[in-house]
Amino acid sequence: MPGVRVRDNEPFEKALKRFMKACEKAGLMSDIKKHQHFEKPSERKKRKLAAARRKMRKLQAMENR
Repeated sequence: MPGVRVRDNEPFEKALKRFMKACEKAGLMSDIKKHQHFEKPSERKKRKLAAARRKMRKLQAMENR
């Protein structure tokens, strides 16, 4: 769990922004979104295959330039 120490005379909004950035770096936000609903194993496999296809297509497009 990321933590942020509030500095002297630092506005709350700025500390909150630093905390949110730390959470994003740690991957908490994507993990929370991923666990909001149940995903069947077949759906997970389909999503991962689609992501792999997109990645390969992008790499091939970069290669062909």
